[in-house]
Amino acid sequence: MHQDPQRPRPDDQPYQSHPTHQPYPPYQQDLSYQPDGRPAYGNEAYVPPHISEPPHIPEPPRTPEPPRRSRRARSRRLPWIGAAMAFVLLLGGGGFAAWKLDWFSGNGSSVSFGTTPPSADTGAAQGSPGKASASPPAPTGDPDVQLATGPASAFKQTAKLDDGTIIAKTRLKGAKSGFEGDVWVWTPKEYGEAKYAKSGFPVLIALPGGNGFPDNYWADRSLGLQKAISEGVKAGTSLPFIVIMPVLNPDPKYYYDGSDIPGKPKMGTWIAEDVPDFTRANFRTYKSRDGWAFMGSSSGAFVGMKQVLQHPDKFKAVIASGGEIVPDSPFWKGHQAEMDANNPEKLAQKLIDTGGPEVYINFQIGTKESGKERMTQFRQKYAKGPVKMTIRDIQNGEHNGWHYVRGMKEGSLEWVSKVLKGPKPEAG
Repeated sequence: MHQDPQRPRPDDQPYQSHPTHQPYPPYQQDLSYQPDGRPAYGNEAYVPPHISEPPHIPEPPRTPEPPRRSRRARSRRLPWIGAAMAFVLLLGGGGFAAWKLDWFSGNGSSVSFGTTPPSADTGAAQGSPGKASASPPAPTGDPDVQLATGPASAFKQTAKLDDGTIIAKTRLKGAKSGFEGDVWVWTPKEYGEAKYAKSGFPVLIALPGGNGFPDNYWADRSLGLQKAISEGVKAGTSLPFIVIMPVLNPDPKYYYDGSDIPGKPKMGTWIAEDVPDFTRANFRTYKSRDGWAFMGSSSGAFVGMKQVLQHPDKFKAVIASGGEIVPDSPFWKGHQAEMDANNPEKLAQKLIDTGGPEVYINFQIGTKESGKERMTQFRQKYAKGPVKMTIRDIQNGEHNGWHYVRGMKEGSLEWVSKVLKGPKPEAG
């Protein structure tokens, strides 16, 4: 079990000096690492004993990347690519062929998310099943509904889920931040259904922990985020969210607290302005903040919470899993005033002093990870007036994405669904 020491404020130290966030359950053994920090992938694959049932088969193995990191001290790391290779070997020839046909079918092809017909190219995929019209219909009834404004982005499929829905990726050049990075998207099957063609959909911006570059691990279907939402919709415990998954940082070496740090890439503007503008350009959403929320783990939880507190006119809620409370990027040195303007403690107090608008924060914390004391202290001091706050314990949960998704299924998705507004089908 990892230890979580008192977090010193780094002084221009590289991101590698910070702890490692685990999107997957960690190994129970120490691993050797190469001089450049990459894990030695020759270690024997290990199946964590605390997983009661096998996880979804991972995505096809990719080129090894630098290990993701976050602010949590951690002595064990997971070479999940090696685990993915082990699962592939266990499948055998016939199993692998079926896996490939199901999961890889259409990867790389153009995707249409329910607003335009699919590409005529062979293998083109729709973002979700259901009828799609060449011209989006005008909304009726709810003046809060906002149709896609355009220009439309070019999406390519990266994964296909069991229900036929698609995760796709595009490249976004932020008009306001100037930063260019990848964004992954997923729409529920309801988005492509004719009865919802004139309705807006709530948006959940999902932020990863650690490096958050060049990938966003919530776009990996094996974590089960999208499946959890789909199952929640069927059970009546979740809204059918559009999930937007941008990169969090501009490089794999440092972290930027999702903020506009002087002299650095404007990651705060990227998250708060460019990503929502991109979403409105491509999807039917809501004009008001009632249709906008964040979710994130570790450093992504910090960024999501900070954005909600910093921009309560734009975002209403956040699910913050295993998160941090205060900014601590090494680039804040010499910029105290700017750092204070991105500190959730000061932002929460400002909301309390000004009387609103109301924001909703749902912390998630595993009972096998440390950090609850910080959350509890934050809640005791700032959960008053317009700042609404809850803490959800994940029994036997650790600092990883699988367990945070479990917490969402156990109640956090229902919590955020009660805070936001959902789509309305046409009568008849």
